[in-house]
Amino acid sequence: MLALFALLNALAALRYLLPHVPFPAEIENFSQRRLALSLHALGGAIALLAGPLQFVPRFREANWNRHRLLGWTYSSAVLLGWCASLWIAPHSETGWIASSGFLTLGAAWIVTTGLAVRFILLGDAIRHRRWMIRSFALTAAAITLRMYLPLIFVFHWPFSIAYPAIAWLCWLPNALAVEVYLRFVPTPSRITLPANMVGTSPQLP
Repeated sequence: MLALFALLNALAALRYLLPHVPFPAEIENFSQRRLALSLHALGGAIALLAGPLQFVPRFREANWNRHRLLGWTYSSAVLLGWCASLWIAPHSETGWIASSGFLTLGAAWIVTTGLAVRFILLGDAIRHRRWMIRSFALTAAAITLRMYLPLIFVFHWPFSIAYPAIAWLCWLPNALAVEVYLRFVPTPSRITLPANMVGTSPQLP
């Protein structure tokens, strides 16, 4: 289900790379900062697509080099998406409350991903796993955001009030839920990695 929602949201985001965008969001960032919006959509879409399969043990352990390559792809996509967000988040619809929500999300996104990369380079696969779970929970804010937005129109909520709230609610519950998961769901006491998995960049074919 997670992979399906990730795919649908990634395809929706990738439409911003088309010359003529179908059903674009009527926002200032589209009309005034389309390049940054497109780069953010590209980074977010790649991260959404690369993430879910990394959590499937059989897929991950069948080919560690593929896992590493996808991991670097995911991390690079997060970096791209975050950098582009610094251009568009300050101009979010409805003002500074929404902007601060998205900027805080971006900061948490890049920090969690950066820590995940740091720990795998140090050979600490357990902490790497935990921080990657946190990172993808924040990547999934793109999914929850698009689940919340239609509710504004269904329940006729004032956009000026609902959108700033959604800018925070699209990711704070995700972050809290993943902490509950990591607290109560048992994690492996040890993950054994091949020697060539530690501290190296991917080996391209």
